[in-house]
Amino acid sequence: MANIACRQLKCPNLSALCYGFASWVSAAIVFSSTSVFAAERVVLKYRAFRESIAVEDLTKFARTGEMSPDLRVNLALARQDPQTIRQSLTNTVTVDPILLDRVLNNALGELLLDEIGKTVHPPARQANRQALRAAMTLSARDRQLSLLEILQNYPTTDVEVEGERLEAVYSQLRRLEGTLKNFLK
Repeated sequence: MANIACRQLKCPNLSALCYGFASWVSAAIVFSSTSVFAAERVVLKYRAFRESIAVEDLTKFARTGEMSPDLRVNLALARQDPQTIRQSLTNTVTVDPILLDRVLNNALGELLLDEIGKTVHPPARQANRQALRAAMTLSARDRQLSLLEILQNYPTTDVEVEGERLEAVYSQLRRLEGTLKNFLK
């Protein structure tokens, strides 16, 4: 598909940029055309504690601060500060979606995906890079990237989140933002 798209765009020598753009467009078409691929539940994990929360409940909490009874109990049992969790979910970084796709499809990007994948991953941990890459690329459509958007766009029904590492994900996204800005210089 990338080959066809590159020929239609008349990219010389089917350059990496054209392939990156074509893969981003392909992912956007596939994943935005249906909500079947979006995560429905987030499994929050804190040491031995593990509880499933609806993405809808997490979204409402992140946007309004209002917690569902399940979320309130789960955060209390895990001894987590709701405002810290909320901030970790909603902090955003600014990204260029095409450049993000290029970075995530090289060795540097794979290292970043592996690091973030230690916190956000599918239950079986299979195809973790691919799932995370798709979620991040889709989340960047608005030129902003947040952990909440990544969870909302994660292409599996369930996504696990290592709660102790939530704040680290934002730091990794900030580093990504810096890396992307350096590419533009």
